[in-house]
Amino acid sequence: MGIGLPEAVTLVAGSLWQSNVPDDGPEPPKIDTSVPHVARVYDYWLGGKNHFAADRETGDQAIRAYPDMRSSVRANRAFLSRSVRYLTEEAGIRQFLDVGTGLPSANNTHEVAQAAAPESRVVYVDNDPIVLAHARALLTSTPEGVTTYIEADARDTATVLREAARTLDFSQPVAVMILCVMQYIPDSYDPHGIVTRLMAQMPPGSYLAMSDTTRDIDTEWVTEGADRLNTRLGSTQFTARSRAEFGAFFDGLDLVEPGLVPVQEWRPVHPGAHQSVICALGRTS
Repeated sequence: MGIGLPEAVTLVAGSLWQSNVPDDGPEPPKIDTSVPHVARVYDYWLGGKNHFAADRETGDQAIRAYPDMRSSVRANRAFLSRSVRYLTEEAGIRQFLDVGTGLPSANNTHEVAQAAAPESRVVYVDNDPIVLAHARALLTSTPEGVTTYIEADARDTATVLREAARTLDFSQPVAVMILCVMQYIPDSYDPHGIVTRLMAQMPPGSYLAMSDTTRDIDTEWVTEGADRLNTRLGSTQFTARSRAEFGAFFDGLDLVEPGLVPVQEWRPVHPGAHQSVICALGRTS
């Protein structure tokens, strides 16, 4: 969520491996571990290790209000894996723009994509200094492909698109991944406009994969969980939207079956537990 960093390009085994995080760059910003941060709270719910007491306390507060929180974020992660596999194996996509990537976890976008298609090119976008500090863990591409990271604000679509164009060819289809991100962008920043501007630059045959928590499922629990999160997160605020509001992100796109559904119902490998996170995958004509 800022200015893209200078590129460092290295030739490895005759193929291009690209990093936007130079080893000799400025010192990472100081992180106040006494203040909870949404990326670390999410990492806690996923069962990761990159969190502190304040993050765990905030995460536990939300869990008390919404006991299915952990299973929801894990189901969302599973949707990421299934959608990327579909995009690479069935749709033939070889370029990915992952907006709001968050902290590294299992089955990151580039890992799933390059396992199926090693030549895949993946650009991660985030503005969180904690994610930036862990970015080198993301930048482990196959020799045939490219994995890179942009420090940029999802709301600054001009910067995102300009910097992503250093790695991605926007004359060829791109899959834009925005998973559980717009729920942290309030209506005052026009989240639908953000998605529209990003997709307007994508050629025909591109895809939008999105998920978010909806207030139309488990309304009481979701509302209480959101209130507890927002009390502790400060400037980052959570907005649970209706199914109709979420569906509007896909206006003008052709939805891939099964359409707009809870994450556990999108092409599941195994039956999943009930969730309040909804998702869809749409294709540009």
